[in-house]
Amino acid sequence: MKYTYYSLLIVIITVLMTACADDSRLEYSVNKPESIAQLEYLNQYDVLKSYIDRTANPNFKLGLGVSVGEFTKKELVYSLVSSNFDEMTAGWEMKHGAVVQANGSLNLTNVENFVAVAKEAGIGIYGHTLCWHANQNAKYLNSLLEPIIIPGNSVPTWDVVTSADFETDNASNYQYNQNAIVSFTPIGGGSDGKGRAIKITNELVRTNDWDCQFFVTFSPSMQVGEKYELSMDVKSDVATSFATQAHVVPYQYKFWDFFGTINSTTSWTTFTKQITVTQDLLNTGTIAFNLGKTATSYYFDNIKLKKYNESGSGSAGYAYTFTNPTVTNFWSAQVAYDLNPPLDMNVEYVLKFVVKATTAGTIRAEIQSTADYSSNSFGTFNISKEWTEYELKTKATKADRNRFVISFGDYAGTVYIDNITLAPVGSSKSLIEGGDFENGAIGWMGWGNNSTRGLSAEGEGYGGPGDIIIEKTPEQKKEIITNELERWIKGVMEVTKDYVKAWDVVNEPMSDWPDPSQIKTGIGKTNMAEDEFYWQDYMGKDYARKAIEFARKYGGSDMKLFINDYGLESISQAKCQGLIKYIEYLESDDVTKIDGIGTQMHVTLKSDATEQATQEEAISKMFKSLAGTGKLVKISELDMGIQGEDGNNIKTENATFEQLQRQANFYEFILKSYFENVPAAQRYGITQWAATDSPTTSSWRAGEPIGLWTLNYNRKPAYGGFANGLAGKKIAQP
Repeated sequence: MKYTYYSLLIVIITVLMTACADDSRLEYSVNKPESIAQLEYLNQYDVLKSYIDRTANPNFKLGLGVSVGEFTKKELVYSLVSSNFDEMTAGWEMKHGAVVQANGSLNLTNVENFVAVAKEAGIGIYGHTLCWHANQNAKYLNSLLEPIIIPGNSVPTWDVVTSADFETDNASNYQYNQNAIVSFTPIGGGSDGKGRAIKITNELVRTNDWDCQFFVTFSPSMQVGEKYELSMDVKSDVATSFATQAHVVPYQYKFWDFFGTINSTTSWTTFTKQITVTQDLLNTGTIAFNLGKTATSYYFDNIKLKKYNESGSGSAGYAYTFTNPTVTNFWSAQVAYDLNPPLDMNVEYVLKFVVKATTAGTIRAEIQSTADYSSNSFGTFNISKEWTEYELKTKATKADRNRFVISFGDYAGTVYIDNITLAPVGSSKSLIEGGDFENGAIGWMGWGNNSTRGLSAEGEGYGGPGDIIIEKTPEQKKEIITNELERWIKGVMEVTKDYVKAWDVVNEPMSDWPDPSQIKTGIGKTNMAEDEFYWQDYMGKDYARKAIEFARKYGGSDMKLFINDYGLESISQAKCQGLIKYIEYLESDDVTKIDGIGTQMHVTLKSDATEQATQEEAISKMFKSLAGTGKLVKISELDMGIQGEDGNNIKTENATFEQLQRQANFYEFILKSYFENVPAAQRYGITQWAATDSPTTSSWRAGEPIGLWTLNYNRKPAYGGFANGLAGKKIAQP
């Protein structure tokens, strides 16, 4: 099939010949448009596959990347492929993401139809791909790894996100701007008449209410749909009102209205308001109180921000709490319970309790003798914002162990502890009475380092286990994902193995940065794409061995299996050498066999002649290295952009004839280098990834002149360069 540029000229001549009423000869001529004249030489070319020397290359296959839907229509793409190529590679339809459905089932209808139409046309299919990190149904695969959740007896709760009662100098969750004068009331000046409150004075009436601000910060930031409740005690020296603003962090304004306007009088009043987070409040992490419109002093106490927890955390009743403002020695702050009678000597005791805290840290417990403060330790235990159950043991080595002690002087924050029992091993009777604190903290005492102690608010205790979350172990995850890879490969092989005899079994295994000698990983990667899933992160470095094992098991021993990657032609050759070494590792078990290596070659013609020459040297070096492995070598996804003088790739409409000719020469060079550097027995073939230039709407090199044909399927100079490379000589000259 030849594509000509004569059509416009024929139309012009025909119109001129038929438009005359007089049959006399017109004595003038029409010049061909330059764009047509420049490309007329392309009509001298035959179809591409005619230029392959089949005697010298009996197993060589010329391929094209195609859309399965376009090919199976049996229209223009079908004709183009049938005329010019030996085989096809599906761009999307044979990948995991296209076949595996939301429930894990395999929809192979399109694949089966593709195979049937290709078989009818006598065009081969190269399989792409079996194991890759992109174009995967990652949502389904990740769902297999989710923890097992056993519903508990939790009820919805309002969980404290941040709070401040100003009884200590810990200011980690609040701050203020330069116009706010901050101090604290004397003890007894708080809302309860016992503790203290913070006092913020605004000396002048400001131009804007936000010129004097008090900020309360919290984490994590708010998300749309969440529910929050703000409560606090407030008063001022004169009756007034003030607004609340939402900030991402202090001074980074988000929205003008947050918890509305707060009214303040000269007497303590309690403000409470609940909100549901809207898009306007997304990612808010700070409440700003705007105090600038009234010259007075404001007093705040018992500020508490709570978040609604639909699933709950098992919280109910009361817990015992103790707060330490600053870190010192662990013994500097303690709570204790005296045991009467003392514990029995040489008896082992078991301590059980549940605990959570406002911040993560470590505290410790012991049984002590008040006579000399010697003790037997239960050891340290970790505390966090989530309720954690503990069961610890120790043996009483003296006969006068008469006190149970928890030391927390080296921890700064508030601890909630509940359901405490202490009993001899094997006994169910606790020596600590009322350890659930439902009747108060009877018998408990404490001291040291400005610490405070007491009961929590009702509903902040531990009422029983919430949902039990059982995480899968690495070993379990490996087994699950390995089985899933086998199921996927088995399924696709069942409908293709009788016709598809070659596959990219592993696609793009090597890392790009910082070390191309290592395989890729998704560990530590943020903003993972929806279709990204790294099999190797669960199966380990040998994931490729398993993929090859499954492909041969279900595809047959005559299957040709390739490992394919991009960037092998880079100047450094680091990824090329890394891939070769990885293949050597895979085959070192004397069982795994890889038939070939695919080099993608999504290249760009350089605008600088020196850079272009260096790139061409690297390409030839790559082919020699790949040939040196003794493996089949395939150019698997060849296409080519054109770099402009500004360093950016040009768009199709801006390409000059001179640039298109240089592109043609580069295509010719690549193909000739392949045939010169890869021995005939190792030449599997070459696949042109893009038949035409890329549409502006494409997700791949959008709007670039990367193909051998224009979008209207007219031959480009690149077609001639490609044909010259296949033939090993110039077929025609522009």
